[in-house]
Amino acid sequence: MKAIGVKQGDKAPQLVWQEVGDVSIGPGEVLVAVRASAVNRADLLQARGQYPPPSGASEILGLEISGVVSGVAEDVKGWTAGDRVLALLPGGGYAERATVPGGLLMRLPDDWSFAQGAAVPEAWLTAFLNLFIEGQLAPGESVLIHAGASGVGTAAIQMARAAGAVVFATAGSAEKLEACRRFGAALAVDYKHQDFAVEIKAHSAGRGVDLILDPVGAAYLNRNIEVLAPGGRLVNIGVMGGRRAEIDLGMVLGRSLRLIGSRLRHRSVSEKTRIIRQFEERFWTLLAAGRLTPVIDRVFPITEAGAAHEYVRENRNIGKVILEIPPAA
Repeated sequence: MKAIGVKQGDKAPQLVWQEVGDVSIGPGEVLVAVRASAVNRADLLQARGQYPPPSGASEILGLEISGVVSGVAEDVKGWTAGDRVLALLPGGGYAERATVPGGLLMRLPDDWSFAQGAAVPEAWLTAFLNLFIEGQLAPGESVLIHAGASGVGTAAIQMARAAGAVVFATAGSAEKLEACRRFGAALAVDYKHQDFAVEIKAHSAGRGVDLILDPVGAAYLNRNIEVLAPGGRLVNIGVMGGRRAEIDLGMVLGRSLRLIGSRLRHRSVSEKTRIIRQFEERFWTLLAAGRLTPVIDRVFPITEAGAAHEYVRENRNIGKVILEIPPAA
């Protein structure tokens, strides 16, 4: 089969669509003919050798796919060849075929494209996990979503609004700020020219927010703590702005704050399966009915995966960047 291979270049890794060893189906797994995958920042890091896959996972890039079931292990129930699916993966999505534990599959709606399907698993499950399981977001509470125009951000804004929360977001351009507002943010703050802590405190009569979803890390840590209301929760899902920072623990203790670190990729299959089922129970009907929308910025052919990575690295996207994979010969 063909898949993306990574060759380290002088300035940036080269992503090459090439022949690789085929995958084989194991117990509890489903074989999927992949038709689309999507770019995540974890892929960019892995391509540069900075984020290795979990033990036992495929070395091939790609954390989410959509496609058609082409094989099912004997011990897997509920799936048959020809089913259209989307799936969460620990790796292996940038390829013509991928094996997936049966519990990590979701059914692709009949009226959805493969690109739409590939825009959901990693982004929407990450947002769901960290808003509602880790962050315990409740109706009537307020949430600040950093990188609000990203794939995770656009999913998080929509789900938080659907859950009855007041949403604030940060983004870095007029177009991205407008997208945040369009998807339901009551306030969108330009982090390049405004201090989000000042803006949100002013907008909330000094109270701040109950929950923050943050992929930035160190650069935002102290302002995040400053803007949390008593009993507030900060869920950190990335370190794009650095890994180390000093904090005032007196503020954490005095306001009973909770600082939570969270990642999805390295969780067990059984835990991911539970997260997927909870997500489906709460939000899948809204997605399938079009009341919530997977946001796609651009679709690249898989042969242009390098250009797609550069597009994301430059923060040009609103929502997801998709890689389209032709049917295997």
